[in-house]
Amino acid sequence: MATKKVPQRRNSNAGKSTGKSKSAKYFAANPKARAKKKAYDTAYHSSPERKKYRADLNKANKAKPNKKSEDKSHTKSGKVVNEKRSSNRARNGKKGSSKK
Repeated sequence: MATKKVPQRRNSNAGKSTGKSKSAKYFAANPKARAKKKAYDTAYHSSPERKKYRADLNKANKAKPNKKSEDKSHTKSGKVVNEKRSSNRARNGKKGSSKK
């Protein structure tokens, strides 16, 4: 028995608004600054260190996939472990101070 195909629907709100943070509003209002930031980000994320970092995270995800509502988290010793999304992101918001 053939399965019924459901057409994919594009999110009609995608790309319609900018973020609400102060920096998002600034970059939306200043195209030159946004271009400069984009150039910096492109160079930063294409550096060998960042490529290795992403490769290590991808490797860790393949070896030990996340459960639902979990992220990969870095411990002080440099180990990568699964951790609840809320704990990991909340800690990084507090000046990045790690309790792990």
